[in-house]
Amino acid sequence: MSTTAGSPTARASSRAILESLGLEPVINALGPASQLGCATLSEEVRAAMDAAAQHYVPISEMQERASRAIVTATGAEAGCVASGGDACLCLAAAACIAGEDPAAMDRLPDANGLRNEIVVHRAQRNPFDHALRAAGARFVEFGYVGQGSGVGAYRWQLEAAINDKTAAIFYVGGHAQANMLPFDDFIEVARARRVPVIVDGAGEDIRGIRDLIARGADLIATSGGKDLRGPAASGVLAGRRDLIRAATLQQQDMHVHPDLWAPPLADGCPSVLMHEPPHQGIGRSFKVGREELAGLIVALEALADRDPDAERRLWHSICARLADTVEGVGGATASVATTAPPSYPRTIVQLPSADRAHNVVAALAAGKPRVWVNGMAMRNGQIGIAPTELRDEDVPELERRLIEVLNGGV
Repeated sequence: MSTTAGSPTARASSRAILESLGLEPVINALGPASQLGCATLSEEVRAAMDAAAQHYVPISEMQERASRAIVTATGAEAGCVASGGDACLCLAAAACIAGEDPAAMDRLPDANGLRNEIVVHRAQRNPFDHALRAAGARFVEFGYVGQGSGVGAYRWQLEAAINDKTAAIFYVGGHAQANMLPFDDFIEVARARRVPVIVDGAGEDIRGIRDLIARGADLIATSGGKDLRGPAASGVLAGRRDLIRAATLQQQDMHVHPDLWAPPLADGCPSVLMHEPPHQGIGRSFKVGREELAGLIVALEALADRDPDAERRLWHSICARLADTVEGVGGATASVATTAPPSYPRTIVQLPSADRAHNVVAALAAGKPRVWVNGMAMRNGQIGIAPTELRDEDVPELERRLIEVLNGGV
C-alpha cells in the first residue's frame, strides 16, 4: 500500500485542482502501470521536483549527478536518464550502432552501411522491441519457439547469427521463458565475439538490475516510474561508460557553441572524445526536464532505505484482505497470487464467464469512485487487483465498490 500521498487535507487540495481541470481521479488497483502514470511518488520525490521547477540548473550537470546516483543504485559504470524505459532502449540501440561517431549519429535512423544488426532469440520478440528498431536497428532472430523446438536454442545458433554487421545482442529480462538460452550463455558468447549485450530490464526490480549488471550486461534499460518509484516520464539507462556516453551525446541538448562545450562523462580525459558537439541526435525526442531529473535522483537514493521484503508482506496482507472481502460475493471466488520478485502479489477474482468479468471491469471503471483493475485475463473470467498503489483510505472504498458491483448482477 502506498503511504506517500501526504495528509488528507493535501490530498483533498490536489484532488480539487484536478477536478478544476475537468479530470476525475481513480482508485488505482491496476498497479504502477503507464496507463495511470506509474507509481505513487513519495513526499521527498515531489518536494525535489517542486524545488527543481522553481530554480535552474544546467541539465548536463543534473545528468552527471543522476549518473552518480545510478552508479550507486545499480553498480554500473555510468548511467543517463531519458523519458522512459522505451526511450532508453532506443538510446541503447543508437549507442551500439553509432558509437561516438558524429557522422553516424547525424544519419540515424538511416543505418545503411553501419553495423546495425541486433541479434535476438525469436522467443523474446515483443511489442516493445520497436524502440530498438526505431534507432535503425534490424533484428536477426535465432532459435525457435514452442514445444516443438526442443530446448529452443543452442549456443551455436547465437554464435552463427553474429557477423561483422552485428551491433549488439538483445535480451529481455524480468520473466524467465521456457526454452531460452541462459543469460550467462549470452554474455559468454558476446564477450568472445566482442559484441555488447542490451537488456530490457523493465520487468526487473532493482535487485534484478544489479544482478544482471554484475553478470555482464553492457546496457540495461528500465522505467524510472515503476519499481524505482520515480517520475513517470523518466527512464534509466545504466551500463558501460563508453556506451552511456554515446547515448548521452545523442540525447542531451547539443545546441551550444563549440568553444563552450564540455563532453559528457569525459572522466578527466576529454582528448579521447570529439572536440565539438554533434548535432541533435535521435535521442533529442527523449529529453527529460529538470523536475524529472531531480525527482529520480531522490528516488534512486531512497532505494537504500527501502525494504522490498517488508513491502511484499504489506502488499500480501492487502491482497488477502481483498480476497476475503469478495469471496463468494455474486458468485466470485478469490485467491492471492504470490510470485517471486520482481512481480508483486495480486488478488485474483474468478468470475463465471468472460462476459461477467468484462461487465464487472467496466462497471468498476464507470462508478463513483472510479476503480481501475487489471482486465487482461477477462477472457478467462479473471480480474486482477494490484495493491502497490493503494493508499490507506482507498482500501475500504475499493471493498465497497467491489461488493456493490459484484452484487449488482452485472
